[in-house]
Amino acid sequence: MKAESFEQAVQRPRSPTFLPFFKPGIGKEEEAEVLGVLRSGWLTTGERVQHFEQELRKYLGGQEVFAVSSCTAALHLALDILNVQPGDEVLTTPFTFASTVNVILHRGATPVFVDISPDDLNLDVSQIPARITPRTRVLLPVHFSGYPARMDDLLSMAKKQSLVVVEDAAHAFGAQYDGKAIGTFGHLTCFSFYVNKNLTTGEGGAIATNRKKWGEALRIRRNHGMSASAYEREGGPPGFGYDVLYPGYKYNLSDLHAAIGIHQLQRFSSFQARRKALASLYTRSFQTFPGITLPFRDLSRHQTSWYLYVILLNLEELTVDRDEFMRLLRDENVGSAVHYKPVHLFRFYRKALPYREGDFPVAESVYRRILSLPLYPMMTEEDAMNVVGAVARVIKRTLRRK
Repeated sequence: MKAESFEQAVQRPRSPTFLPFFKPGIGKEEEAEVLGVLRSGWLTTGERVQHFEQELRKYLGGQEVFAVSSCTAALHLALDILNVQPGDEVLTTPFTFASTVNVILHRGATPVFVDISPDDLNLDVSQIPARITPRTRVLLPVHFSGYPARMDDLLSMAKKQSLVVVEDAAHAFGAQYDGKAIGTFGHLTCFSFYVNKNLTTGEGGAIATNRKKWGEALRIRRNHGMSASAYEREGGPPGFGYDVLYPGYKYNLSDLHAAIGIHQLQRFSSFQARRKALASLYTRSFQTFPGITLPFRDLSRHQTSWYLYVILLNLEELTVDRDEFMRLLRDENVGSAVHYKPVHLFRFYRKALPYREGDFPVAESVYRRILSLPLYPMMTEEDAMNVVGAVARVIKRTLRRK
């Protein structure tokens, strides 16, 4: 479908039905696979999880991959096997979901925030050296919206300072940095397969590494620290059948969830092609619109996963704030969302951490201006253009007169 000019988009009729921010793409294959698991008599971690992990390993070029109950679980496990503990510091971004910071606190460590770059909304690598101390153990970048953080710089800094890079790739399954898939850089990468992610298991996640020692620790610690899972013991000799090697966690994924992921992964390339096509349609239309700015415009080197399509409102050109803009979009039958309120601005972290409003000006400014538009494979091109029309009409209505 051809992109429309601002004035053409303003004239487009309003969508006749409400277009939500997200709708999962679950097909008959996923339904049949889940039904097969229900009828098998084995619902928890078993053969379907093993098969899903094998397919993930193929996708990531042979990395060690372990399916877990969430990306939060994966992040916590990563810090656990690194023995991050009280007194240690983990450098990360305030522009993320709360779980990124929560797992650091769960280990008793200290989150040290670094502001984001206005170019890609990821960690501003130029500010990292000044934040590293003798207590720093981990660099924890977040690939915001699926646009890769600057992995070459991060890995170089980590090597010089004897640090480990733990990637929060909740948004970035399918993304590439300089032609190399996120999840293949060799330290620890944590993925989310939550319901609204590019690949979903409903609830779930995975952690990838190329270090066998870490992989063995992950396998054991995700399931109570037991030497063998229930499924592994099922076909073994009678008797007690396992030892406890570590005080582990209940972080295993079930076969019911893996059943969804198996077929999501089979269709993943088509899902990604659809996201990319819809995002391109948005960009071709929005690039000449007044009142907004588009981030991530340089995609020559890196491949984003297009988990989110975000726009930044030029509030100085509009008569409304971001929240009112979203309300007006809803009146136009279009849903939207905010990713993210900087973590240090929430009540708990204002008390628990030594940060205040104004400490991270780029993240705070972006938060006031950012909103995420609908982007998922079940959308049609007509749906996307209805979003474009809704954005155009709200801008037309709220644009300051010169």
